[in-house]
Amino acid sequence: MRLTDFWERMRAELGEGYADSYARDTVIAELGGRTVEQALAAGEETKAVWRAVCGALDLPPARR
Repeated sequence: MRLTDFWERMRAELGEGYADSYARDTVIAELGGRTVEQALAAGEETKAVWRAVCGALDLPPARR
């Protein structure tokens, strides 16, 4: 998954304003206790980060 696709999905699920805040401030256990921004900066694959976000938000399979 390209980074641009990742951010499009984040904004589609969380809205323009909240997606950035969520990525910066929310710690996700599945990402090793890191935020989305920290995980991406550490080189985690965007697809793995997206899956972690989906799990944290409990998104239905159709929207994952």
